[in-house]
Amino acid sequence: MIIKPVNGKHPEIPEDCFVADNATIVGDVVMGNECSIWFNAVVRGDVHYIKMGNRVNVQDGAVIHATYQKSPTNIGNNVSIGHNAIVHGCTVKDNVLIGMGSIVMDDCVIESNSIIAAGAVVTKNTHVESGSIYAGVPAKKVKDISEELLTGEIHRIAQNYVKYSGWFKG
Repeated sequence: MIIKPVNGKHPEIPEDCFVADNATIVGDVVMGNECSIWFNAVVRGDVHYIKMGNRVNVQDGAVIHATYQKSPTNIGNNVSIGHNAIVHGCTVKDNVLIGMGSIVMDDCVIESNSIIAAGAVVTKNTHVESGSIYAGVPAKKVKDISEELLTGEIHRIAQNYVKYSGWFKG
């Protein structure tokens, strides 16, 4: 794994987090408890800060970045960022699933209890309503989230990744 400071800012990673052997975390990154950064994921806090709450999983190949002196990245609790997703200079609130291969651009706000579908592109300045599912290119609201999706997907995935990371802590 690559964990290194940039411009005097060191990543803050609690001991109960999992960082895969080939993940990269650099610069002004603050992680909450029970987070996991998976294989080939990059969390690059070199140009602005990145803050994560508790139980955030950044799955394989995902990239978290920001925009220089302009747009930091803030991620809440119980957030799953799917394989090969890009989360860039935006705010993601609590209990959110960012689907595989999706892109969330600068200055977006993803409100709590929402899903960004796999492959969606959430364009700059989009405000995703709480309790909704956004899909497509550009991403648009396709429906309201059900309680079944909230507990069966968003909460389940966040909890499972805490469990999976335990398998690697050996």
